Amino acid sequence: MVKLRSSLLRARKRLRRRQHQVEDFGSLTEQQLDLNLFGRLNKLVHVWRFVTTWVVLLMLLLGCLVVQNQILSKQYQTIGPVPGGTYTEGVLGSFTNANPLYATSDVDTTVSRLVFSGLLRYDANNKLVGDLAESWQVDDRGTLYTVRLRPNLTWQDGKPLTAADVLFTYKTIQNPDAQSPFSASWQNIIVEAPDARTVTFKLANPLVSFTHNLTTGIVPAHILQKIAVGDLRSDSFNIARPIGSGPFAWDAIEVSGTSPLSAEIHIGLKPFNNYWQGAPKLRSFVVRAYADEQRMIDAYKRLDLTAMAGLVTVPETVADNSNTRIHNLRLNAATMVFFKTSTPVLSDAKVRRALIQGIDQAAVLKQLGYPTLAVKSPFLQGQFVYNSAYNQPPYNFEQAKADLAAAGWQPGQNGILQKNGQKLSFDLFADDNQEYTKIAIYLSGEWRKLGVAARVNLQPSEVLRSTLSGHMYDAVLHGISIGSDPDVFVYWDSSQADVRSASRLNFSEYKSPVADSALQAGRSTADISLRTIKYKPFQTSWQQDAPALGLYQPRYLYITRGEVYGLTDHSINNGTDRFSNVNEWMIRTAGTTN
Repeated sequence: MVKLRSSLLRARKRLRRRQHQVEDFGSLTEQQLDLNLFGRLNKLVHVWRFVTTWVVLLMLLLGCLVVQNQILSKQYQTIGPVPGGTYTEGVLGSFTNANPLYATSDVDTTVSRLVFSGLLRYDANNKLVGDLAESWQVDDRGTLYTVRLRPNLTWQDGKPLTAADVLFTYKTIQNPDAQSPFSASWQNIIVEAPDARTVTFKLANPLVSFTHNLTTGIVPAHILQKIAVGDLRSDSFNIARPIGSGPFAWDAIEVSGTSPLSAEIHIGLKPFNNYWQGAPKLRSFVVRAYADEQRMIDAYKRLDLTAMAGLVTVPETVADNSNTRIHNLRLNAATMVFFKTSTPVLSDAKVRRALIQGIDQAAVLKQLGYPTLAVKSPFLQGQFVYNSAYNQPPYNFEQAKADLAAAGWQPGQNGILQKNGQKLSFDLFADDNQEYTKIAIYLSGEWRKLGVAARVNLQPSEVLRSTLSGHMYDAVLHGISIGSDPDVFVYWDSSQADVRSASRLNFSEYKSPVADSALQAGRSTADISLRTIKYKPFQTSWQQDAPALGLYQPRYLYITRGEVYGLTDHSINNGTDRFSNVNEWMIRTAGTTN
C-alpha cells in the first residue's frame, strides 16, 4: 500500500513538471513569434515598396528601349516597293477575244495587251520604242521598212519566236477570209521575211506614220497556221488558251452570273518568266470583266479590286476614300462635235461657224471636272504641226447672232430661227454616259440662246457605233484617236466619207480638194519642216469651212486602290498604253535597311 502511494506521488510530480515545461515552451514560442514575425511585418512594407520601385523602373527601361528601337528603325530603314502580290483590275465590258488580230473592246484589248507583244510599243513617255523589234529603219524613198527582231525571243510555250511568226501575223490580217478589223490598214503592203530575225514591209507609197501600225500583237504561226483562216476568229485559242510573248501568260478563266447584267468573267494571268524585259514584278494579274458599272464599283468598295478601268467619271463613294488614287491619263485624241455637211441645215459654212462661235469652250472644260487641253484645230496642241493661227473661230456670241441674221435666218415660232420655211434645227447624237450627257445638254442650251434647236439624242455605246458607221445623224458629239503622229487623213479626206470606204471615219463628210491634196502630201514626207508647210492648206481650209467644233482632249480614267509603283500619269494614245511598263509595277511594300 505504501509502495503504491509512493508511485502515484512520483507520477504526479512528473506530470506537473512536464506541464510547466509545455507552458514555458509556449511562452517562449510566443516571444519568438512576436520578435521574429509580427515585429518585422512593419519592415516588410518598406521592402515591398523598394521591390515595386525597381520593377517599375525596369519596365520603363524596357519601354524606352522599344521606342528607341522603333525610332532608330525609321532612321536606318526605308519603306519601299517589293515584288509580289496579286493585281486585280476590273474592266467595264465583256470578254470575247484575246487574239490581237480581232481584239477591239476594252476588255479584249486589255487581255491582249498583257498576253501578246508587238514589234513596237509606246513607252512611259509615249515614244515609239522597240518591243519584239531590236531596231528598224526606212529607205530613202520612204517605202521600204526593215525590222530586226531581238535575239532569243520565245513564245510562252517555250517555242522560238521568229520572223516567220511576224510574216504569218500580217499575212493573216491582209487575208479577207480572216475578217480582221485591221485589214484596211494593210492592203497593198508586201510583207517578207528574208531570214529568221528580219522582216521587211514594202509600201506602194510613202507613209510617214506607218511605224505606228507595228504595235499590233504578233501571234504564233506554229499554232494558228494549222487552223483554216476562215475559222480563226472563232477558234478556242482566242478565249481559252491564247499563247503570246507578252509580260503575262494565260492561266485560267472563270465565268459567273446568271444574266447579262450579273455576268462576270475572271481571267487569271501569271508572269512570263522569259519575257524579253524580264519577269514582271507582280505575282499574278487578274482581269475581271463587268457588264454592269455599279457591280464593278461595289466590288471595288468590297476591296475585291486593285483598280478600275472603263469608267467615264469618278463615283462619289469611291472618291471619298482617302486610299483611292485617280489617274487622269490624257489621250492623244480629240472630242468634237462633227457637223455632217451633207445635212441641208448644216451644209452652209456660215451656219457652222456661227455654231462654233456660240460656244464658250472654257465653260465646256469647266463642265468636265478634270484638267485637260482644249482642242481648237484638227491637230492637238503640242504636235509639231499645230499653229494657233489656224484655230477655229473663238467664242463670240453676239457675232454668231449677227452672222446668222446676215445669212438670212430670222426668229420664228418659239424663237427658233428659220429661213425659207425651214427651221434651224438638227439632231445631236452622243454616247449615253455622264460626261457626254452633260456636255451635249450644255451645247444644246447655248445654241438655243442663238435660236438654234439642237435635239439631244443619247444612245448606248453599242447603238451609237451603228449610228456612226451608217452616218445616221445630223451632228455627233464624239472622240477620235489622233495619236502621236499628226496624220489625220482618215478623219478629213473626202475618200473617207464614201460609203465604200473601209472605215468611213470622216464623220463630217467633209470634202475639199485643197484639203485632200494637203492631207496626202503631209503624210508622205518625214521631214518635219516640210510636213508643217504641206499641212498649211489643209489647216486653212478646215478653219474656213468649219466642219466640226473642237472641244477638248479626253482622258482615260484609271482608278487604283493605293499607290501602284511604276504607274505614272502621262499622255497616252489608247487605254492599253497604261500598261507601257506593267512589268515594273509593284503594289507591296516592305522596310529595307539603309
